[in-house]
Amino acid sequence: MNNNNNSNEEVEIDLLELLYVLKNRIVVILAAMILCAMVAVGYTKICIQPMYSSTSILYILTQSTSITSLTDIQLGTQLTSDYVQLIKSRPVLEQVIKNLKLDYKYKELEELITVENPDNTRILEITVQATEPEAAKSIVDELAEVSRSKISDIMSTDAPNVAQKGYISKTPVNVHLVKNILIALMIGFVLSSGVLIVMYILDDTITTADDVEKYLGLNTLAAIPLKEDDKKSVSSGKRKRHKKPSKKGDRHNGK
Repeated sequence: MNNNNNSNEEVEIDLLELLYVLKNRIVVILAAMILCAMVAVGYTKICIQPMYSSTSILYILTQSTSITSLTDIQLGTQLTSDYVQLIKSRPVLEQVIKNLKLDYKYKELEELITVENPDNTRILEITVQATEPEAAKSIVDELAEVSRSKISDIMSTDAPNVAQKGYISKTPVNVHLVKNILIALMIGFVLSSGVLIVMYILDDTITTADDVEKYLGLNTLAAIPLKEDDKKSVSSGKRKRHKKPSKKGDRHNGK
């Protein structure tokens, strides 16, 4: 029972010592956090190419479709799934490239386009990303128009309606400066704290009277104060420091 109490007390003392070490090195921790944040800002500003998006919406409900007919509603839902594949087909994208005289190849433009169909709807959301907001809007608008005519010819049906044209957004979709800074601050704190804790654990030198009692099991009867010159020599490493015995090894008896 006493052994359990002693072990619990020793763990608590170690945790307090670790917190004390971190507290004494708070300047180092803050410096590491600031350095990581500066790296994150530089990486976000220099290495990440801003991308802007624009979205156009197609509504799959032709003039001949009756909203009161369950069969027509189910047919419209099935057509929506087909439209998702046809909008990103090669003939549609190559026609868009030709109309706008874009400096893109088919595969390059395909990677910039996403088509989504919200559940249980006949709505298609066409989103295009580009390095310029105006370019994103013009591409998505042309893609919606070309898709309407191409799909109508291929499937021999009425063309879907454009419920919403693209818009110009000045906010890039892939640049998250605040998020990157917060992540960098956390990384700086974890890394600096980890290094300081490891250095403390690996330090096996005896420096205080408390260390003598803790690691050697001896009582300190007196302490000899050092002169100013002696303190400087100790701090500069001229005085040899005794190593702590291993925490799991044998300790000297105080006899």
